[in-house]
Amino acid sequence: MPRPKVHDEALRVRLLEQAVRTLSEDGPDALSLRKLAAQVGTSTTAVYSLFGGKPELLNAVYEEAFARFGQRLDAVEPTADPIADLAALGAAYRASALEEPHFYQVMFGPVGGAMTPEPDSVVRGLATFRPLLDAVRRAIDAGLLIDEDPVRIAASMWATVHGLVSLELRALLPAGSGEPTELYRFAFRALGNGWRTAPDAQRSGAQAAQNGPN
Repeated sequence: MPRPKVHDEALRVRLLEQAVRTLSEDGPDALSLRKLAAQVGTSTTAVYSLFGGKPELLNAVYEEAFARFGQRLDAVEPTADPIADLAALGAAYRASALEEPHFYQVMFGPVGGAMTPEPDSVVRGLATFRPLLDAVRRAIDAGLLIDEDPVRIAASMWATVHGLVSLELRALLPAGSGEPTELYRFAFRALGNGWRTAPDAQRSGAQAAQNGPN
């Protein structure tokens, strides 16, 4: 009978989740492998076995943060309405940040700025931008958004959502701005309208998309 696997994926996830809490709340200098092992109820040998040293652990935290974030965005299935898809991606971004704020800080907060992830990890992190960029491109192709650089449009949308999320996480949304969910909807609508084409162009683009290629 095979021996049970002690250093398994469940332990790996528990270590990552405790590490990210320590990073987010106390900063990188507060993270030690011995303390982390004690907090999770395991040994430093287990930490070394699963990750290697502290640099490898920090890189694994970075990868885990973007993997979870990417899964949220990938779960937004593209539809025939790319504008609705853009709003859904914004909602998924917000949900990811509110439900896992410690991981959000690793990706986009001061903690992330103090980390030095591996180049391949950075590439995988940047790939989480792709669903938003694809939706913007589909909206441009359908004649719903102006024919502008899609990266510029997508980056402006990302920045708007990021700013709102950062304020909400820090309880800094201005008094009188309304219930957060409604504020997000208002901001998404206003931002989308700013990039929209004229109504006639929208109708032409929608008709072309419906007819398909000649």
